[in-house]
Amino acid sequence: MAAPNFNLRNVVLLVVMGWWGQGACGHEHDYVDALSKAILFFEGQRSGFLPEEQRLKWRAHSGLGDGWSYNVDLTGGYYDAGDNVKFGFPMAFTTTMLSWSVVEFGEMMPPQELTNARVAIRWATDYLLKTISQPNHIFIQVGDPISDHNCWERPEDMDTSRAVYAVDAPNPASDVAGETAAALAASSMVFRSSDPGYSETLLRNAVKAFELADTYRGAYSDNAHVKSAVCPYYCDFDGYQDELLWGAAWLRRATQDDNFLNYIQSNGKTLGAEDNINEFGWDNKHAGLNVLVSKEVLEGNVYSLESYKASAESFLCTLIPETSSSHIQYSPGGLIYRPGGSNLQHATSITFLQLVYANYLSRTSQAINCGNVYVTAHSLRQHAKKQVDYILGDNPMGLSYMVGYGNSYPQRIHHRGSSLPSIKDHPQLIACKEGSIYFNSTAPNPNLLVGAVVGGPGQDDLYLDDRADFTKSEPTTYINAPFVGVLAYFSANPNP
Repeated sequence: MAAPNFNLRNVVLLVVMGWWGQGACGHEHDYVDALSKAILFFEGQRSGFLPEEQRLKWRAHSGLGDGWSYNVDLTGGYYDAGDNVKFGFPMAFTTTMLSWSVVEFGEMMPPQELTNARVAIRWATDYLLKTISQPNHIFIQVGDPISDHNCWERPEDMDTSRAVYAVDAPNPASDVAGETAAALAASSMVFRSSDPGYSETLLRNAVKAFELADTYRGAYSDNAHVKSAVCPYYCDFDGYQDELLWGAAWLRRATQDDNFLNYIQSNGKTLGAEDNINEFGWDNKHAGLNVLVSKEVLEGNVYSLESYKASAESFLCTLIPETSSSHIQYSPGGLIYRPGGSNLQHATSITFLQLVYANYLSRTSQAINCGNVYVTAHSLRQHAKKQVDYILGDNPMGLSYMVGYGNSYPQRIHHRGSSLPSIKDHPQLIACKEGSIYFNSTAPNPNLLVGAVVGGPGQDDLYLDDRADFTKSEPTTYINAPFVGVLAYFSANPNP
């Protein structure tokens, strides 16, 4: 079913009439179905040799020669969004968030979805292990983004440059290496019981990646050899320091080694742990770092990390409209809004942090003092639920922003593989510029990228389902990854 073609006049009329989509009638959502689809999405982003059990059958093998120019195997991993480049920085963050989703909420997932989530994580970690397989060296990207973005072609047809970008010590890549350390440490916890040997491999390599990040400090995008390839797409805009603390925090969580605890304690101020505490995403880890580290403080184990807890709670207070410190922006329909593109990455990641902290509060029977009010775990979960329900269809457009969920969802997403005929239906090559006819078409995408959460509406709650408007219509792995954990919670607790 095609999404409705709303315009501003339609929306104004609907508001005047008091009709606000499915949310007006308190629509009950199938969170288990949404969770299943959110995980399935990652199969549509796969690069490499696809297994027989691949469920999205319109995808096929791609990028099978990745790494050959460096005489190394760099096949596998994920395309980050609607293009065909493998960017290491957001892929590592995606992996961390998928792993954190399982660490915090995996026991709430239906058993089959927990298995599927582990498969999704391993598709990434197998690749990340390859990126640090050589001493004092990290591969940070495969694919030239300029030539890739000049084409509109299926990943299976790629004839653009599959250039390999790497950073060798003493040149720094603290951000990518630090995030890779976090991803491998977090994922080691995911596989600890199901595959102990693999878990040990992940943890050993996490330590190696962290040592590379910490020994040669600096941002990877400051390196002239890779800057033109990673910027402006995934430049390190907010500094590398947060990734060092983030990597150390995950290694502390995975190992309980006091050396990493000491690192977080002693480097907090010098690495700016109290900077930009209201941000969380692929570039800025501060809010997530503070929430993660707060667990030990709330449990009464480590009081020396109290400043991290204070920062976490200061951030969470800003999200609650009833508090005196509230300053986050919401759309008229109630969606968390941050300036810039791909807004739902903020909504899903912030909602994830609310639910994680709510878990920590529940287990320790505590609440947050937000000055004029106390915010409880229940309150955090209620606010989180509003965001989830908005994304799934309780919004002014009456539109689910997850492809394939509900009766009305985006049909023209900014995604090459989804918008072009599959090679099963059209086995002939569709060359670089030949795909333009599909890009410019107003027809719905022929292949359903089930579970993809798009960038989402603007601050006015409007979404026009326009393939060319990539800031709104492009899905990304780092929008979906935290949403997996969020949906896992609500699949088990639909009415918190």
